[in-house]
Amino acid sequence: MDATAAPTVISALSGTSALTVWEFGALALAAGVVGFSKTAVSGANTISLAVFAAVLPARASTGVLLPILIVGDVLAVLTYRRHAHWPTLWRLFPAVGAGVAVGTVFLMFADDGTVRTSIGAILLLMAAVTVWRRRAAERAEAEDRAPAGAARLAAPSYGVLGGFTTMVANAGGPVMSMYLLSAGFKKLSFLGTSAWFFLIVNTSKVPFSVGLGLIDGPSLLLDAALALFVIPGALLGKACVNRINQRLFEQLVIGATVLGGLQLLLR
Repeated sequence: MDATAAPTVISALSGTSALTVWEFGALALAAGVVGFSKTAVSGANTISLAVFAAVLPARASTGVLLPILIVGDVLAVLTYRRHAHWPTLWRLFPAVGAGVAVGTVFLMFADDGTVRTSIGAILLLMAAVTVWRRRAAERAEAEDRAPAGAARLAAPSYGVLGGFTTMVANAGGPVMSMYLLSAGFKKLSFLGTSAWFFLIVNTSKVPFSVGLGLIDGPSLLLDAALALFVIPGALLGKACVNRINQRLFEQLVIGATVLGGLQLLLR
């Protein structure tokens, strides 16, 4: 196959306007970042979200990205399945379900600009709240007293926002990252709980996405071409995670969330 034929083939896979080799390469790299984020720095896949939305139409990009995320979720569960904290998951699921329902209705009426602005604002708000909660907890620990605001009480609000953002733009990762950090989860329990959470939630989103026309035959063909690139990213994340200390891990998660929120607001 010569180079001039590549865009035509990639166009057939995507079901959208022709993708150049460079655009397909950007999507493949973003798929690798999905794998890395699932096994190392949760929230880093906001970079992938941004790349997919830049290369593909914003609404269509959410349908293409969802199966890629599910591949990453499967790899993360295989890696960290023993570290999940199920009581936290059961507290979150009812509120997440409500958020997914609200997000589905929102997608029926909102245009791309409204979606991007809403998600970006939520991500920045969650990052600010998490930093505030972490500092309050550190002050309480230094003063040998119980921190104000239990994570149990925060679960409904984070759950609804997580369900909404994951349905609207596959951007629930940063919201859940902020919740798990604010609840004091350490690295492995953080990754294990997050892995199971998103495998269940992302899989449950598939019928809604199909009903909205976000997932179809051509989008799944493009996913099939991109899915293999998730694997090396996940392996790289697994190799790196034990070399990242807890404080740096938290800073990377918060930093990825802020960058993702700013990118969505400034586009």
